[in-house]
Amino acid sequence: MTRHERWNALLELLAGAGRLTVEDASRRMGVSAATIRRDFDQLAQQQLLTRTRGGAVAQNISYDLPLRYKAARHASEKQRIAAATAELVRPGSIIGLNGGTTTSEVARVLATRADLHAEGPSPSITIVTNALNIGNELAVRPHVKIVLTGGVPRPQSYELTGPLATGIFDRVTLDVAILGVNGLAAQHGATCHNEGEADVNRRMAERADLVVVVADGSKIGHRAFARICATDEIDVLVTDGTIAEADAAAFTEAGIRVITT
Repeated sequence: MTRHERWNALLELLAGAGRLTVEDASRRMGVSAATIRRDFDQLAQQQLLTRTRGGAVAQNISYDLPLRYKAARHASEKQRIAAATAELVRPGSIIGLNGGTTTSEVARVLATRADLHAEGPSPSITIVTNALNIGNELAVRPHVKIVLTGGVPRPQSYELTGPLATGIFDRVTLDVAILGVNGLAAQHGATCHNEGEADVNRRMAERADLVVVVADGSKIGHRAFARICATDEIDVLVTDGTIAEADAAAFTEAGIRVITT
């Protein structure tokens, strides 16, 4: 287990319990107490938890972890989801991508897909995104035209938000919007933690002919604070094999094509 994977696991434990002692964390993580003490100290320096005598207590930010820590969660599932999602993209498409670990994986697959590497002077695909990390990764790819929204970045997700981020969608149209979410439930639709991100994601979905939600099984059946769009506004869900049969049936009944990987 890498340091970031261990930190991610510690923060998840802390988010569920609210408080952890060094001894309890050491036992549950299978590492030494000295390692846990160092981890707690380093996470406290980043204001991801509050250090106490003999342990740590959670801070609210633990429920919306920075992207670099989320990346270790369900990594193989996200990679399979990304590969299946990229197959929905055709050469010449205009694609909207919001921020998140799964959409970042989609961007990487699109960047390396052989049939999208243009030999002529024009890019093979256009990607409109509010995610700084996706823009940074794809800016060096000559077959991809990158369009970044304006806005103010959130450090947790690297997503640009605010009026400067939403305004661009009055001027563009999209063939496909590929949206990562924090929660997806048939009765609540697609949701995320932050209302600013939800606003940008909603506008992205409104401008697209096809709306695709990418979510591993841990997101299904859950809801977050801010709604992105209703269930009947989603065309395709790409998820992994851990989705419950009842949830898959509910989405299918709502008219969503469910692709499992």
